Amino acid sequence: MRPAAGQVLHFSENPRITSFVPHVAVTAQQPEPYVWAVDAEQAPAYWFPRDCPRVLAWPGPRSTAADRRFLFDRRMHAIEYGWLPALQAVRLYAYRFDAAPFRPFGSPQPHAMVATAPVIPLGPAEPVGDLLALHEAAGIQFRLVANLWSVMDEIVASTLRFSGIRLRNAKPRK
Repeated sequence: MRPAAGQVLHFSENPRITSFVPHVAVTAQQPEPYVWAVDAEQAPAYWFPRDCPRVLAWPGPRSTAADRRFLFDRRMHAIEYGWLPALQAVRLYAYRFDAAPFRPFGSPQPHAMVATAPVIPLGPAEPVGDLLALHEAAGIQFRLVANLWSVMDEIVASTLRFSGIRLRNAKPRK
């Protein structure tokens, strides 16, 4: 589930949203209100239940051969074993938007798209389907781990590119 050219997506567990109004998210690190969405490259980071903590890693232009081997030279997503039932049971939906009102957000590498005015989806919410099957079809390795922090610490110390999402919901560090 990725957006078509000229589109962005917003993923939600609520299939009945008709209008998206900029707001300051509870977890926001900035005071400006936004409508959040993602482009095709960032979409796989949201093939999860909303609150599921996850660590994502992928090779970058400066990644060493050893770090690339850690990932088998592909993108990797990791969650804790305890989140697997939620990942398998969640009904996730995607809303499509025209990309024109959105701009890249994040520096130095944009990780999201934001709009500062209300936006209306191009159509009804679309069921995303089997999230593990999406990962497999996209060639993303999916790892189940006992605790995300050991994986996160190893990746942070590497030359890989990475993201940690909803880590406040992960098990505590050992």
